[in-house]
Amino acid sequence: MNRILDGMRVVEGSAFVAAPLAGMTLAQMGADVIRFDRLQGGLDAERWPITKSGKSLFWAGLNKGKRSLAVDMTTPQGREILTRLICRPGEDAGIFLTNLRLRGWMSYEGLKQHREDLIMMAVLGDRHGGPQVDYTVNPAVGFPTATGPEGSTEPVGHALPAWDCITGQQAAMAIIAADRHRRKTGKGQLIELALKDTALAMLGNLGIIAEASINGSDRPKMGNSLFGAYAQDFVCQDGQRVMVVALTDRQWRNLKAATGTEAEMADLSQRLDADLDQEGERFIHRHAITALLKPFFEARTFSDIATSLAGSDVTWSQYRTFKQAVEEDPDCSLDNPMFAMLNQPGIGSYLMPGSPIHFMGVDRLAPAPAPILGEHTLEILTEIGFSNTEIASLHDTKIVASPK
Repeated sequence: MNRILDGMRVVEGSAFVAAPLAGMTLAQMGADVIRFDRLQGGLDAERWPITKSGKSLFWAGLNKGKRSLAVDMTTPQGREILTRLICRPGEDAGIFLTNLRLRGWMSYEGLKQHREDLIMMAVLGDRHGGPQVDYTVNPAVGFPTATGPEGSTEPVGHALPAWDCITGQQAAMAIIAADRHRRKTGKGQLIELALKDTALAMLGNLGIIAEASINGSDRPKMGNSLFGAYAQDFVCQDGQRVMVVALTDRQWRNLKAATGTEAEMADLSQRLDADLDQEGERFIHRHAITALLKPFFEARTFSDIATSLAGSDVTWSQYRTFKQAVEEDPDCSLDNPMFAMLNQPGIGSYLMPGSPIHFMGVDRLAPAPAPILGEHTLEILTEIGFSNTEIASLHDTKIVASPK
């Protein structure tokens, strides 16, 4: 099977979401990603969600396809092992991904003494090196004040750690870019990416900084409406809920046709003296539009509505819980080639995704489970030049560990 990043070797020392996600993203495209952890496991080794027996489903989810080294990095021998591993020679090696505190021997300057062209990707909380996580960054940049029911004043957080997810993808891209740069120039580098900077960059990219600066306004809460266009959730006769979206002219025409409201919308447009074919006007008059559409949904079951909307090529979706999505959505099943049913040691068999990226003419790399802590300690130590006798001594003195 072809591997887009075949040969690339990345050493990862990380916890939580962004940095492990970056490493897994590279691993799922064929890179050899070696994760090192303390003998007792990483900082997030027991993070929720967990199984009834306490195994972290979170950790297993973000470390698929990697190799695992368990090492006591507080000891001189442990530091020597990691230095040799991170600074291993070869054009495909010498890449270090981390969100750990970079001090002393593990700092860029410290490791660079052993490999001049080292690439180090350091994921930070903020640009000053201060501690931040998604759930502190998100309030700081304003999104909770614009999230929640219309008219409410309480800030509402988001269950999705969006800045972690985006930072993880940015970090993976930065590593690939730095590797390309090193191949062209022979130079390594320290790359720093702050979680808060990712959030602020997207705040600007989405026009929100300009909105606050130029218009002098704060975006209000608007429930499940879509700012600047029309989207709304509706409750069906049987209590199920759907979301419909009309961003484009075509989506708007299809929604009116599916609900049989063309004449009513034309009359509404005339009464309001508004061109509802313009997405901004649809947003301004969203409550009046919703009032005309609401009876269509209230008078029909979800099944009837699904048939009608799908047949009219409306942009819509059903509201599901996580469990319902796993049980009901064919895109979250073996019908989707991104998934495979695999056994995660210590947890059991369940649906696991590989990379969502499909390269034309290249077979998708099959998903792989996360490693057991220290599963590859023996082979990794052998690869970086330790003899069998030395490896046995390292195990005996509890510098490294392998599964029993």
